[in-house]
Amino acid sequence: MDIKEIENSILLGDCIQIMKNIPDNSIDLIFADPPYNLQLQGELWRPNQTKVDAVTDKWDKFMSFEEYDKFSIEWLQECRRILKSNGTIWVIGSYHNIFRVGKIMQDLGFWILNDIIWIKTNPMPNFKGTRFNNAHETLIWASKDKNSKYKFHYKSLKGYNDDKQMRSDWYIPICLGNERIRINGEKAHSTQKPEALLHRIIISTSDSNDIVLDPFMGSGTTGAVAKRLGRKYIGIEKDTFYKKVAEDRIKEIFPYKEDTLGYLIEKPKPKVPFGSLIGDEFIKVGENLYDISQKHKAKVMADGTLIYDNEAGSIHSISAKILGRDRHNGWDFWYVLRNEKLCSIDYLREEYAKKYLDY
Repeated sequence: MDIKEIENSILLGDCIQIMKNIPDNSIDLIFADPPYNLQLQGELWRPNQTKVDAVTDKWDKFMSFEEYDKFSIEWLQECRRILKSNGTIWVIGSYHNIFRVGKIMQDLGFWILNDIIWIKTNPMPNFKGTRFNNAHETLIWASKDKNSKYKFHYKSLKGYNDDKQMRSDWYIPICLGNERIRINGEKAHSTQKPEALLHRIIISTSDSNDIVLDPFMGSGTTGAVAKRLGRKYIGIEKDTFYKKVAEDRIKEIFPYKEDTLGYLIEKPKPKVPFGSLIGDEFIKVGENLYDISQKHKAKVMADGTLIYDNEAGSIHSISAKILGRDRHNGWDFWYVLRNEKLCSIDYLREEYAKKYLDY
């Protein structure tokens, strides 16, 4: 099976058999929302005697744990084979299955990177009042093996999270309102996941034009979000009804503009010595550098040092002296005047790199 021929499509059939035809090491990211094997016993009713719309679908039923484990081993084996060496996989589940799945993943050679707790801000109540309200699901994020150089956009996620490290507890509401797909007033799929959840997964662990595979496509959330974020998607779905629901949904999605999908904050600063800016007259010998308040100024010398308060030093040592620190990054501190406005020397460094280093 040529991977190019199945990009941006949903394949109908059993995911294990279809994945057997996908080439080795061809997928960048996998999101899997497998059957949870909920083992529900009978119908569930609210105190007001209305029936709960629970997950009672045939595809979630297994005769035994052994049967479920065999199924899990088979689909996870194929996922690991088709995953690129530096690709990652996300598997979501509940207490019914996630511990069994996690053990199987480790046995198969996956390297678990995190378990993420999706905390539902609006969970379904426990109507019987016999247990704690089950208000979360668990996601396992794993690389193909221990040595994988996997993708993780740490700085971007920190910006996403108001300059705080993104934590492993994610507060996201369950899928309701207009996002919930309904056919003739009924839920199209009983376990539709919120787009906000997939957005965070895809944006954090893949790049534009990567291939994202979902072996249990369901209502198409993975494909819809992947398309919007400029990724290629491959879905697998055994139910013709769900396949049509997902395809109709994805058709209506328009990708974000390409210039909004970069990870500019992740881009490393160019390695340009301060002296290079002097040699090419981006900064001139004898002119002054200033801090942002223009309270401090230092003269640029021909040898690339600065003179401040009768002391010579680098852009870093002089800014450290001013701030009373042992060390400091002078690129973040100094500015020059251009057209009577302050211009960061870090900006000039990037301009130099664009001109001479193809940055």
